[in-house]
Amino acid sequence: MRLRTVLLDGAETLLCRTEPDGPWRRARPTMAEVIAGTPPELGEPVAEHPAVLPLRPPTIFGIGLNYRDTVAEMGWKTPETPYVFPKLSSSAIGDGEPVVVDTAVTTRADWETELAVLIGRRTRNVPADRALESVFGYTVADDISARDLQAADGQWVRGKGMDTFCPLGPDVVTADEVPDPQALRVRTWLNGEPVQDGSTADMIFDVAALISYLSSFCTLHPGDVVLTGTPSGCGDFRTPPRALRPGDRLVSEVEGVGLLTNPVVAPQLAGAT
Repeated sequence: MRLRTVLLDGAETLLCRTEPDGPWRRARPTMAEVIAGTPPELGEPVAEHPAVLPLRPPTIFGIGLNYRDTVAEMGWKTPETPYVFPKLSSSAIGDGEPVVVDTAVTTRADWETELAVLIGRRTRNVPADRALESVFGYTVADDISARDLQAADGQWVRGKGMDTFCPLGPDVVTADEVPDPQALRVRTWLNGEPVQDGSTADMIFDVAALISYLSSFCTLHPGDVVLTGTPSGCGDFRTPPRALRPGDRLVSEVEGVGLLTNPVVAPQLAGAT
């Protein structure tokens, strides 16, 4: 099943597609309530509409250094446990919304396409062999990162948590549609140029291990999002380095999950895009 939040008649509305080539149908209640366990009630078919942010996640957990090729590209040691950081809920935006890069604040804004996991049940101390039972579904994310702010602060909250720095969407694909989350191609294009091309098979800690680890020290709640790391090809680690600039167009894809597109704009243009 594929779920999408759209604007219909000025109100956020849930759409549902139960077959790959089937119609989109109005659905009730909200995305958040369906993720929490309420079965969707399907209504009449509707035309396809552009997606907005699927939901405002209660908590976004970021995972750093989780792809072997990324660790090698950066020249860092392979972590022995997942590297966890917070990504502010207020940073989330939807498909088509602008990533706002203020070059007076950061000149090293970077892209990181990731498989995003949506938690579907209250989860605490779950073993890895049962952790995927807690997954409602998956979407696409881009963990935009201000590398200069990360370096200056010595921690990652500001550099990772700025407004618009967590595009999500366009759709949420339920877990039953993704039989193996460790066999998905992950790609990024910047202005039409391919810049990332990896596979979730390269993760150091797989989705189940990440959920188990996170639940060992905090409770996961329905609607929480776990970002699972990014493959090599980020701009800051290239020779020469590259950074996002106003006027860029960023496209992020996770195989079978979706294609997420976001323009990059300057602050004064954000409201006009």
